[in-house]
Amino acid sequence: MTTTTMLANQLSLGRAKPLRNENAVLERTMTNALTPEDIRDLLTAFAAAIELDQLRVDAMPPEKFHPLYNDGMWRRWRRHHLDYISQLLPTVNAMPSVMLEELTRIAIAYEPVGVRLVVLDLFADAASNSCPMEDLETATLFFGWCIKRITANPEDQVADGDPRTQLMRWLPANDPLRIALDPECGYGLPTGLVS
Repeated sequence: MTTTTMLANQLSLGRAKPLRNENAVLERTMTNALTPEDIRDLLTAFAAAIELDQLRVDAMPPEKFHPLYNDGMWRRWRRHHLDYISQLLPTVNAMPSVMLEELTRIAIAYEPVGVRLVVLDLFADAASNSCPMEDLETATLFFGWCIKRITANPEDQVADGDPRTQLMRWLPANDPLRIALDPECGYGLPTGLVS
């Protein structure tokens, strides 16, 4: 039984069919597996991007905003995400190695943009309390759901590269919560550090 098959059984996942040589992916997964520190770096970088986004928005003149822009709502949205990340961080070390291996396989085999959509949607579910919190209260539960949703879409499998580099591309550095894309914001995506 391969490591991936064992992981799929342990996590009760529907396994997506890889587009590349299974042995090559498994070999790279085993020799370059993600660690709890890598997951902590991802979450910490995401929190920093959210905080920087708030600073960028705070520095903008009022005329950059749509008349319906609700500063308090978006400030709370960022705060809820930061609170959730703070909840996940202390639980990262408890993530099982088999889950880290599967996240490594996903980082190697899946396009980061497709993974990003899944991860951001799950963060939004957690930050908005639109799903039972006990389903997402730890890093293991959160990333378990990520794995289930990501591997349900085998057509997204086209990426290649170092798993740590790919992992860090899962979450955007600019407009991390996609707030600038909301039609009621109006200030647009950043063109530099501060627009």
